[in-house]
Amino acid sequence: MQPIPEDWSRAVAVAAHPDDLEYGVAAAVARWTGQGKHVSYVLASRGEAGIAGKHPDEVGPLRVAEQRRGAAVVGVSDVEFLDHPDGLLEYGLPLRRDLTAAFRRLRPEVVITMSFDLTWGEKGPVNHSDHRALGLAVLDACRDAANEWVFPEAGPKVTGLKDAYVAATGDPTHFADVSETINAGVASLREHQAYIDGLDNDFEPDDFLRNMTGYVGLGAGCDYAVGFRRYPMG
Repeated sequence: MQPIPEDWSRAVAVAAHPDDLEYGVAAAVARWTGQGKHVSYVLASRGEAGIAGKHPDEVGPLRVAEQRRGAAVVGVSDVEFLDHPDGLLEYGLPLRRDLTAAFRRLRPEVVITMSFDLTWGEKGPVNHSDHRALGLAVLDACRDAANEWVFPEAGPKVTGLKDAYVAATGDPTHFADVSETINAGVASLREHQAYIDGLDNDFEPDDFLRNMTGYVGLGAGCDYAVGFRRYPMG
């Protein structure tokens, strides 16, 4: 793995649900906002179907509030929700169009999203269908956003988008050293307490993040790191 180049000033991080970015990416975001970079969050859904036993009408606003608080912990104030249905994301033109419009509004040089691998690890559980649909749509929307003849109604094309980086993939090519910002990453994840409580297990944010980023750090040569796979968009 190589360090992620940091010769950029604007990024957009995209995920399917509130809390997705807090499983590692937020610690990297804290590093970048600490350098003065501007990072925006775009969430495809409001996570309304994410807590068993609680109605979506209650859960959606709760998780939106948790996401805004979690983002603020790592220096992110711009948080957008595309309002696609949680659990029912579909790869297709509507999702690509909404993502393209977001990229054209926010003008990123770098786009960050989550793994769309079929499984978590070689022998792990099947990745959520929302993650799989969104990840591929994000990469395609990066290309769409740069083509003025695709979704012309979505605003002027993006000209400076350099790279997309996918986190939590099984074959990372790059890493971000989060040794100095791991505490912020943990604090960001802790803001999703209602969702964590709904997991009905002994999940502990500090242990989870330190174990995950510590493992990547072994390969990166630092205490804690987040791995990403780079997809050039030039």
